[in-house]
Amino acid sequence: MKKINFNWMFIWLACTIWNMPAFSQSSGTDSTGLPGDHFSLQGALEMFKQSSSPEDFEKRINTEDNKVNNLDLNGDGDIDYVKVISKVDGDVHVFILQVPVSENENQDIAVIELEKDGKESAILQIIGDDDIYGEQVIVEPQEEITSPEKEGGDEMKGGGPNPFYDMDEEMAIVINVWPWPCVRFVYAPAYRPWISPWRWRHYPGWWRPWRPFSWHVWHPFHHRYHRHYPVVRTHRVVHAHRVYTPHRTASVTVKTRHATNLGKYRVTRTKTTKTVTGPRGNTKVKTTKTTRVKRR
Repeated sequence: MKKINFNWMFIWLACTIWNMPAFSQSSGTDSTGLPGDHFSLQGALEMFKQSSSPEDFEKRINTEDNKVNNLDLNGDGDIDYVKVISKVDGDVHVFILQVPVSENENQDIAVIELEKDGKESAILQIIGDDDIYGEQVIVEPQEEITSPEKEGGDEMKGGGPNPFYDMDEEMAIVINVWPWPCVRFVYAPAYRPWISPWRWRHYPGWWRPWRPFSWHVWHPFHHRYHRHYPVVRTHRVVHAHRVYTPHRTASVTVKTRHATNLGKYRVTRTKTTKTVTGPRGNTKVKTTKTTRVKRR
């Protein structure tokens, strides 16, 4: 009997060890230790798509069941409330996602930049703040033309706050977001920019903070948002970014608290190289480059 039990235990252990590498590679569970690990830019865009107005959008990103926000920037053990502040300049709209860190400090998490580029046509991107993600992370809604080589491949590659979806930007179709209800709402003649009335320790009655999830529990929740919202290198919505830049807000507390991890991440991103072997056996070293937009 003891021998049988030992054999079963050996089989179970072998299967467990065999499956562990495959799981870790497919789920992209590497954490950077940066705050951006805990806010889904892709999820925020999906909530914006579903929302009827900027106010509705603010409620959706702060709803626990939607699994968009897992931030605790000040380390008090409670989830942070993310407020939305909109700015308008002609046909350009920006929606700043911002956390009240204390009574005197706020920190931008990301900004949605929206521009009308035709009578019934508009484009948008969300830009993750570099103090939160280690670099400016650009995400946009896209439809992909699937090639035979990509079918059956991994849906995503990489880890941390910006798990790069294996998207060929030249084959991607940029989405016209004009049909989205929230987009139509903000371009209506009667629209007035939404400025969230909430601040530090003054939050809506429907909202109650919850305890943040650990990284390994949190990370799988928002995979479902990644498919149609890839990280890209091209900053398309340039006019809106000029509108946003003078209003960007950063917290000294957040920057100081995460200074070590930010420094490590930026050094790693700058020095990462990849060796590519050509068809004739020659090799070429490629250095990973980050996407940055100069602040003006």
